[in-house]
Amino acid sequence: MSWIKEISFENATGQLKRIYDRVKGPDNNIDNVLSIHSLRPHTLVGHMGLYKNVLHNSNNTLPKWYLETLGVYVSHLNKCSYCVDHHAAGLKRLLVDDIKFKQIIVSVQNDQVDVFFGNQYLAGLQYAKKLTLSHSTITQLDIENLRKYDLTDGEILEINQVVSYFNYVNRTVVGLGVNTDGDIIGLSPNDSNDPDNWGHS
Repeated sequence: MSWIKEISFENATGQLKRIYDRVKGPDNNIDNVLSIHSLRPHTLVGHMGLYKNVLHNSNNTLPKWYLETLGVYVSHLNKCSYCVDHHAAGLKRLLVDDIKFKQIIVSVQNDQVDVFFGNQYLAGLQYAKKLTLSHSTITQLDIENLRKYDLTDGEILEINQVVSYFNYVNRTVVGLGVNTDGDIIGLSPNDSNDPDNWGHS
């Protein structure tokens, strides 16, 4: 599970039980990335609010599969196998195209995203890499470059928020030794039309 104590669904009470009831998956499964917050349930509320809105919100205009790809790429760069496993499974489900999925995963694993992606999608991935590995070198020119590829400022914000979220969650997972034991790989809060629906399916 992790290197710190966690409270299981069966042993949860009060606020934690109420939150677990909102985020649970099949058979009351709680992903380890969420149960890691169990000693401080208010941080789970913050995590889920951010996660749901940056990745699973119908107001986003970039394709959901691309936002998931950004998450897989950032997680790969951060050497967070937990998030790579979960979000690669989510990406595969969204694409419904095994060939395209394999091409994306190979390009990410080899850090050769320019082989598969072009134009605005490649520009977003390059920005994601810079924000993840050398954030202090980013300047206004990087944002202007994204605009050259017809990304709106709102879409640039979407990319920034997804990349920033994954940098946060990667460090949570790696820093506390979270593993996938007992998880159902690839579950997510898929109802993008309801920001308050945190249920995993």
